[in-house]
Amino acid sequence: MERYYQPDIECASREQIRAWQSERLVAQVAHVYKNVPYYRNLMDEKGVTPADIQSVDDLHKLPFLTKNDLREAYPYGLLAMPLSDCVRIQSTSGTTGKRVVAFYTQHDLDLWEECCARALMAAGATNEDVVQVCYGYGLFTGGPGLNGGSHKVGSLTLPMSSGNTDRQLQFMCDLGATVLCCTPSYAAYLAESIHEQGLRDQIQLKSGIFGAEAWSEAMRRDIQEKLGIKAYDIYGLTEISGPGVAFECSAQTGMHINEDHFIAEIIDPETGEVLPDGEKGELVFTTITKQAFPMMRYRTRDICILTREKCSCGRTHVKMCKPMGRSDDMLIVKGVNVFPSQIESVLIAKGYPANYQIIVSRENNSDKLEVQVEMTPEMFSDTVREIATKEKELIDALKAMLGIYAKVQLVAPKTITRSEGKAVRVIDKRNLYDN
Repeated sequence: MERYYQPDIECASREQIRAWQSERLVAQVAHVYKNVPYYRNLMDEKGVTPADIQSVDDLHKLPFLTKNDLREAYPYGLLAMPLSDCVRIQSTSGTTGKRVVAFYTQHDLDLWEECCARALMAAGATNEDVVQVCYGYGLFTGGPGLNGGSHKVGSLTLPMSSGNTDRQLQFMCDLGATVLCCTPSYAAYLAESIHEQGLRDQIQLKSGIFGAEAWSEAMRRDIQEKLGIKAYDIYGLTEISGPGVAFECSAQTGMHINEDHFIAEIIDPETGEVLPDGEKGELVFTTITKQAFPMMRYRTRDICILTREKCSCGRTHVKMCKPMGRSDDMLIVKGVNVFPSQIESVLIAKGYPANYQIIVSRENNSDKLEVQVEMTPEMFSDTVREIATKEKELIDALKAMLGIYAKVQLVAPKTITRSEGKAVRVIDKRNLYDN
């Protein structure tokens, strides 16, 4: 049976959702124009006033915000409330340049935690469950978001944070954790450790909420099989609030966006033109209930598709597919767009663990793509000739998927550094900005 945290909201009519969005957008634009000089200047430059925004239909008139704007306005330039009303910051996990610092009032935290509670209940969590949160705590939004959501649901919450795998497994077994929250790469690592230590019969997990990094359907199937759970995707970013902006339901066919708090658009990343539902483009979010750090038309750089097809779970909020890559950091190798998820799906389909590293370099003005892949312990006992045959098989499979040649190197088990946070999948050694 499908569970909802706020059924009246999650299953509201499309007309009701649209009415909420229009009313809240109008109020939010007035709030931002009055209290955020940085964004007021952007609106003035575009010749837009709050009076021009009467409903969701007028959203396209507003200027975009980008990560560059956040860096320029750092730290307080986009703050829309007095500091005395703010109770917390969260921060991104470190891109180049200045970090993004997001501010929250208590009201903002309550709404964020409600969004995470919706995600947890969609994954089957109740007040009878034990939720083990292995996302990082501190400045990273993963731990605090799911921790707060778990409290709202009334679950027993294990605030483990990331790392210390032996302790994770001890608590998982001793306290009977039923819901696991962490990155998919760490879930895969925990599954590996559970099998190695013969603990499979001692764990009581039934579901997992995995986000913060890209993962393929093949990796989902692998985790589900090894842990005997149902694996749910979750989406969020610090700038918009954190995890819980969108979440997967039992259908596992995309993530419902919490449209009472966030308006989503898909745009052409080159022109900025708004695209219709069903078209692939860059995801843009406008926050309509955040007080301290509202984002108007924030360009996420995530490439995806929105769909309003009726969902079997009963929720009516628009769904986004898994991000299909990034408009800013997807790999372009020999002129071809390459996404790590494509490579991962080939590896898992061929029976390899989801632990690999993509190394891109440039020699004599030509791109070189290398994929280092861990062998399973059984493969490691193969002869040199058998390993070479397996490498050739992967080279052919990757060529079929990507359309370009990738060198493949099979390496010994456990030689690629295990991740307890975000996995480092790509090492790009090219200096693409050299003249």
